[in-house]
Amino acid sequence: MVPLRDRLPVRRPPYVNWLIIVVNVCVFVWTQALLSVAGPRGAEARAYDLLMEYGLVPARLVQEPLAALPTMFSSMFMHDPSGWAHLGGNMLYLWIFGDNVEDAMGSRRYALFYVLCGMAAALAQVVVNPSSVVPMVGASGAISGVLAAYGSLYPRSPITVLNPILPLWLFFGLFLELPAWVIILEYFVVNLFSGLGSLGGTGGGVAFFAHLGGFVAGALLVRVFLRDKPPRDHDRWTQFRPPAQRPKSPYGPPYGAPPPRRPSGRDPWGW
Repeated sequence: MVPLRDRLPVRRPPYVNWLIIVVNVCVFVWTQALLSVAGPRGAEARAYDLLMEYGLVPARLVQEPLAALPTMFSSMFMHDPSGWAHLGGNMLYLWIFGDNVEDAMGSRRYALFYVLCGMAAALAQVVVNPSSVVPMVGASGAISGVLAAYGSLYPRSPITVLNPILPLWLFFGLFLELPAWVIILEYFVVNLFSGLGSLGGTGGGVAFFAHLGGFVAGALLVRVFLRDKPPRDHDRWTQFRPPAQRPKSPYGPPYGAPPPRRPSGRDPWGW
């Protein structure tokens, strides 16, 4: 299922989530510029060099942990340079789900949460396949942690998806609203079975266990990062109906309601 939007407004602009998206896009544009300079003949070799330099190579991390440690961070912002699909899919998920997680945690906590989930994702893939020399890149592991956090915080939040069942187009149209937990559970189950099916393989492909590692880290860390935050009420999914038939959310437009006032002396960034 392809999520398109949610209906949960945020109480403050999600600056960190926007910044993460901008950085990912800028890094991708930078890699495309380098490939264009290399020309058609040298583009493939240049792309390989970039992936090996900034991507996380499990075997290198095991053999030279200090030298390869920076790639655990840089790999979170690199994407497959062969096309926009990898970057576009990741940024779509981050755009839909990340702003509300940042809104719940506060900007600084969210930034730390995102990085920790990305690092946990990288370590999970290294543990499963420590001898791999295939570079791992992408924000998917960190975004998996964001999905787990969203599902924990707002499991019944309505999410508009592209209707995946053609016969249902006759009844619901091209778009359908589902509770967040359905989309997020499907994401986890697909990655779980795909990861188990990939065990024993030696080639490249999708780092399914990075997705699972980031997801588990997000599910465990979300309550730690929200230890002193009151739960927020939100619009809830109730039944299958096309998005156009949904009543207007009572929770106001984005940024329409100010965040609750904090006692004096508290950090407004959410620490």
